[in-house]
This record gives sequence, C-alpha cells and structure tokens, in this order.
Amino acid sequence: MLSNRVLNMNESATLAMAQKARELKDKGQDIISMSLGEPDFGAPEFLQVAAKEAIDEDFSSYTPVVGYKDLRQAISNKLQRDNDLEYGLDQIIVSTGAKQSIANLILSLINPGDEVILPAPFWVSYEDVIKFAGGVPVILKTTIESDFKVTTSQVRDAITNKTKLFLFSNPCNPTGTMYFKNELIALAEVFKGSDVIIASDEIYEYIVFEGKHFSIGSLDFVKDQVVTINGLSKGYAVTGWRLGYLAGPSEIVKACSKIQSQFTSGANSVAQRAAIAALNSGNSQVMYMRDAFLERRNFLINQMKKKVPHAIVNSPQGAFYLFPDLKYYLDNSKLKNVAQLSEYLLTDALVACTPGSAFGGDHNIRMSYALSLEDIEKAVDRIATSLDKLIS
Repeated sequence: MLSNRVLNMNESATLAMAQKARELKDKGQDIISMSLGEPDFGAPEFLQVAAKEAIDEDFSSYTPVVGYKDLRQAISNKLQRDNDLEYGLDQIIVSTGAKQSIANLILSLINPGDEVILPAPFWVSYEDVIKFAGGVPVILKTTIESDFKVTTSQVRDAITNKTKLFLFSNPCNPTGTMYFKNELIALAEVFKGSDVIIASDEIYEYIVFEGKHFSIGSLDFVKDQVVTINGLSKGYAVTGWRLGYLAGPSEIVKACSKIQSQFTSGANSVAQRAAIAALNSGNSQVMYMRDAFLERRNFLINQMKKKVPHAIVNSPQGAFYLFPDLKYYLDNSKLKNVAQLSEYLLTDALVACTPGSAFGGDHNIRMSYALSLEDIEKAVDRIATSLDKLIS
C-alpha cells in the first residue's frame, strides 16, 4: 500500500531513540536523555517579548514563501556582520527550520544518480534526504584520532563526473568537530573552478569553544559555489519555533522557493518576527548558553576518562555533543553493533544515547550534554556500571 519512497526511508534515529526514552519514562522509569540535540535552556526573554509583540500586532496571515523582506534583510546584515558573506535579498530564503532548508537544497540540485560527498560522521538526515532525491551518498570515513576531519586527498579522490554536492556541518553534528579557516581554505581549493556546490550547515555557529567560526562562503574563489544554511534553533534555544534560512546563488534560491511553495509555503509568521530581533542582536545575549556548554563539555570528558577507561574520547571544538568510540566494549561483548549497545544502555543504564551508526560512526554513540552537571555525572556513572557488567 505504501510507496517505495517511504518504505526505503529510515526513521530519524535521534527522534526514534527520544520516543523510546519517552515511552519508558511514561512507564515510570528514571530515564536520563542524552539523545536529542536540543538546548535545555528556555527561549531568551527578549525573544519571548518579540514573539508576543508579533501576536499583539496580529501577524497572523500567510507569509511570503521566501520570508518577510525585513527578515531577509536582517539575515543579510547578520551574514555580513558575523560571517563576511554578502548576499542580496534574492539570494536568501527562510524556511521551517534548517532541516527544510537542507531538504529544499537537495531536492533542487540532485537528480537520480548524482553523487553527494558526505564526510562521516554526518548529521543523521543528510543521507536519507539524498537517497529520497535519488542521489548517491559518497561517504568519507574519518577517525576520532583525526578529530573526525576529512583530508583534502580523501575529498579529491571522491570527486567524479557525477559529483554534484559536498555537504557538511561546521561545527559538526554529531561530533562537535570544527573546521578552522586554514582547513576550509584547503578544502575549498579542491573544488575551485568546478561545478560542485558546497553546502555549509552552520546551525551551531554560536556554540564554539576554540578559535573563531569561519564561513567557507567568504572565500572569494568559491563564493559562487557555496550555499550557507543556518537557523535559530541551537544558538537561541528555540528548537520548536522551526525557523531556518539558506543563502546562496539566486538560481538555487529560486528553485528552493518553487519547492517550498508546493510543500509548506512561508514559515511561521510569529517566529519570523521574533527572528528579526534575534538576528539583529547577534550572539551577545545568548553567550551564557555557550559558556554553560563549555563547562559541561569539560565535565563530561573528565567523567568519561575517569569512569569509562576503555572509551576513546576527544575534545570537541563546538556544538554540544561527545562522540566516544566504544569499540572495546563491542569487541569484548556479545553485542553486534552500536545500535544494540545503545538499546542496552537505554534498558540497563536507563540512559538514552543515539547510536553512531545513524551518523556514519560504526563504534560510537552520540551523547548530548545539553543537561545539568548533576545529570551528566549520574548518566556517566550508570553507563560505566552497565559497560563494566557487559564485559565482565
């Protein structure tokens, strides 16, 4: 009865694990959730005020498909101010979250058989949306020892006459890895003068712990090949407001607008009005979140090193995830893969983590540290006990 299209599509692993955790909670289990990529802060007060003002001013009608003009101007100003990117209003489209921006882009560019290069680990939805469009994901494996970064030679060797798109997140979900300016210049050189589009997902831009975030689209020699994707969810802790945006060549933006016009039309009116206040403010009023995540990152790393000795951990430069390698525990147990390991930790340790296999990481789990220090410590204690039991 159902289409092959939906039957061949995987459910989002992060949402699936979150649902399992909720079901156990509903049964009275004391679950600690490290599965969802969601800040645990409330919306900043100044954004709540802006949203309430939008309601009071009755912004309740259909919005333009590409977004309000003054919001697109705020996005343009933000990209110039923070990222050294110059985009006109016809090069920007507002969508119902950065996820829709990414889906619009892939559906606009990819024909059946076209190849998309994905450095792994990658965000869970990239691969399935590419396959949904008939594209072929070309996955480049990395290791924790290299901070999960691809090399230019890996990328160069992956390019064929079918390559249409290079898609990555910076900072990365699920690893927290950040490519710095010199590394992005080297990657951009690989694509210089080609027809390959570079898509840079920068949703975690404001959650950076080391160095300065750099946008690959600011490099003059590839700027016409780059699409930049961002949104409000992570930096401003308003995941439920579903407000993202894409900036790139006008031809691509027009194509995204055509697709969006048939699927959802314009994004939520109230969220758009509040987004203007957010983007005009920069990150000055939300740095407290970044500081809290840094403290939690350091705490989680120390806890894992002290209590889970056979886990291999690195030090992520951004976002709010740890992506430890647990190969030792797989090799010395009867479990076959990290999906089974994640299920085991959920039922035995009562800690929800997302299996790294959903992100292209065969021996890893994704641990979100968007929770209190107390819960982080409790979660690691439980994980350590369960893993010790697993290999004893």
